[in-house]
Amino acid sequence: MSKRDELIEKYAADVKDKFGETPDMNLLTKVAIGLGPAIYNLDASKVSGSDDKELETVKNNFLIKKLGLSDSPDLMNAINSVIDKYGRSDRNKHRAVIYYMLAKHFGKESIYN
Repeated sequence: MSKRDELIEKYAADVKDKFGETPDMNLLTKVAIGLGPAIYNLDASKVSGSDDKELETVKNNFLIKKLGLSDSPDLMNAINSVIDKYGRSDRNKHRAVIYYMLAKHFGKESIYN
């Protein structure tokens, strides 16, 4: 099993355990591939739920630039909702899982087709 496959399995377990959902493995794989080498970097592969600057980066670089959403308070509300469900105190919030959940939240799975 490749390193990427191992990471995707870990992400799938988080989706199941933290969000109580059966992950769409095809979408989760595409989100992980879309993150490129960042998934292998310990710091870049995680999202800090308490760092406002990092949450702004998720909003600007992923929700607005990648998913093509318009800036509104709904974006930060969605990010905070996903972070809360993941567990704010959990220090290992994987970026791929956050992006996957946000893509599903906004119904933007088609971006990865």
